[in-house]
Amino acid sequence: MKTEERFLKYVQVDTESDPYTETTPSTMKQKDLGKQLVEEMKAIGIEDAMIDEYGRVYGSIPANTDMACESIGFIAHMDTSPDCSGKDVKPRIVKNYDGSLIVLNEALKVSMEPKEFPALGQYIGDDLIVTDGTTLLGADDKAGVAEIMTMAETLLTHPEIKHGRIAIAFTCDEEVGRGADDFDLKRFACDYAYTVDGGDIDCIDYENFNAAAAVVTVHGKSIHPGSSKNKMVNAILVAYEFHNCLNVFENPACTEGYDGFNHMTEINGGCEKAVMHYIIRNHDEEKMAHQKAEFENARDFLNKKYGYEIIELAISDSYANMRQCIEKDMRCVDRAKAAMLSLGITPRSTAIRGGTDGARLTYDGLNCPNLGTGGANYHGKYEFASIQAMNKITELLVKIASVEA
Repeated sequence: MKTEERFLKYVQVDTESDPYTETTPSTMKQKDLGKQLVEEMKAIGIEDAMIDEYGRVYGSIPANTDMACESIGFIAHMDTSPDCSGKDVKPRIVKNYDGSLIVLNEALKVSMEPKEFPALGQYIGDDLIVTDGTTLLGADDKAGVAEIMTMAETLLTHPEIKHGRIAIAFTCDEEVGRGADDFDLKRFACDYAYTVDGGDIDCIDYENFNAAAAVVTVHGKSIHPGSSKNKMVNAILVAYEFHNCLNVFENPACTEGYDGFNHMTEINGGCEKAVMHYIIRNHDEEKMAHQKAEFENARDFLNKKYGYEIIELAISDSYANMRQCIEKDMRCVDRAKAAMLSLGITPRSTAIRGGTDGARLTYDGLNCPNLGTGGANYHGKYEFASIQAMNKITELLVKIASVEA
């Protein structure tokens, strides 16, 4: 089966994760795709394919050579972002894209304009898989799942391609920061691995944000508005005050490259109580500490201003920059770069403005940089994927897996 055929099949399964549930996985529907993948893996010859109690899928392909080879792993996540619906995805293929505006949904007046989405310019002449303008597509990361599955089938049907032991894993809940929780490193048993969860085909990325989450709870005082003078403290208005204490230039809409940011992902509440959720990101540990301190300073200022503990602040770390670990052992990066060069791809490494399961796994002892998938505009209705790029990624994974890499 071709990579794009698998991808079009996988996006039909709704696997949207949920950051507000305490179950594992966060949504049981993620297991639907996991079970489907196990059946498919067994059908192509991966005898030990299984799904565990957490919904994560594992399998391996034994070495087919007596040469001393490293064991290499490939990982992708099955869930899609809760930022946009992943239900009833209706993909459409735009053949031989000519660089013009793409109408996604005429009735809803949803279009992709190349000036607004410059990533389209990289794919002129390609066949693009797009949405119908009402859901995300799911290339993040079902494109990675499809590419790994097609790589596995290629290795199993072409024994002339010599390779060491290849491990495969598909995780749940990556989009809500839990993809590496309870990951079975002993079962996976690799020297190093790759997440296939990026964008461009020429990227081998091993640097990501340090990440934290902040929950700001505002405890107001609700009084009937008719008799509230000098008594009412509106939690919603104080929430605005808190946010305005933060650096305006650390709004993610003002950042790029190595810039860190504070991103309010949600606010809700009323006069008596309001709650804000933030994600805090920076590649630099010292700058990250400064951003956290800004939250603490805002809390202390407002608590002093109002004379009681009006602001309750909880900050928790999510994952760390994997660069400082991988730079101690660059075999995984060097192998991927050599494979890219052999396929005529000029490799480049960028600072990931996000995170992957690989960041957590690297700190757990498994170096795990990130490769592209051929998709773009993730987490929304403007998401798309190039069929040609997906096929090139599949070819790259086969090359990385092979002894000659």
